[in-house]
Amino acid sequence: MRRAEGPARRGRRGLTQDRPPNLRRSPENSNDSAWLSNPDQPLTDYERVFGTIGTQRSLRTRGAIEDVSAMAARGGLTVKDLQRQQFANRVPAGDLAAADVARACAALPQGAAKSTDGRVVDVRKACEVIKSWDRTMNTDSRGALLYDRFWRALISKVPNAQLWKVPFTPTDPVRTPHTLNTVTPGFTTALADAVTDLTTAGIPLDARLGDHQFVVRNGKHLPIHGGTESLGVWNKIDPQWNAPAGGYTEVSQGSSHIQAVGWDKTPCPKARTLLTYSQSSNPNSPHYSDQTRLYANKRWVTSRFCEKDIRSAPGLRVVKVRQD
Repeated sequence: MRRAEGPARRGRRGLTQDRPPNLRRSPENSNDSAWLSNPDQPLTDYERVFGTIGTQRSLRTRGAIEDVSAMAARGGLTVKDLQRQQFANRVPAGDLAAADVARACAALPQGAAKSTDGRVVDVRKACEVIKSWDRTMNTDSRGALLYDRFWRALISKVPNAQLWKVPFTPTDPVRTPHTLNTVTPGFTTALADAVTDLTTAGIPLDARLGDHQFVVRNGKHLPIHGGTESLGVWNKIDPQWNAPAGGYTEVSQGSSHIQAVGWDKTPCPKARTLLTYSQSSNPNSPHYSDQTRLYANKRWVTSRFCEKDIRSAPGLRVVKVRQD
């Protein structure tokens, strides 16, 4: 989970790269501009090198702000809350638009849409799959893969200014833009192309995400949850599409080092961490895929800092070194 700590100071004029804008409490910015690191305390008047001010945020930033705000409103935030949120795999682009997509899709005459290459594609099954999709990028989610292909096609064909009916406004940057514009010609083309992508690769439209988003370790496929930044998924995963090879190739980038850290009433931090690609590149090492397997199963490593915690670690081996 990404958090920022630093001196309590709002943005000020004349900042240089040696004096970047910072806040003591910064919920999330998902590698976005510093402007809305904390929407309750926007940073302004800083150097352009640190990002734009008053411009549209990414869906990932918007989703993260919503999620962090919801956790803060519930109160009593714990490390387990952070862990659950990291792997919730909610899709803001789905929450914003999937219902509209399903309705507009179902309203197409004879369920037909024309693909980029001009072919007429029957998308009726796709309408049903998107309607019933759970709007997550979990490995058992059916419809996630289809919506991922649709959304990528849509944003590549439709300019941002035409994508939403309600445009972005700087006075409501977390909730705008919204309401998908389903009458733009690129909408039906994206539907047809997404269906074509999956059928060409021999993938059912309602395939489980984890069957087609994976890594291979020692000959074994490990299903990988998470989704691309364009969908707004906090747990970023970005595989590459290769239809002749059967769909997505192995995941090669995305979430890497992950941590959830907090303190209770003791002086020892409570920390859970993960290195998603594991610690060794040697296939013969026991650490070649151990943390990748943990990640695939939404499990974590317990990091130990205090002596009592270290001594209670399973498999602890103590080596005493003496200098003569």
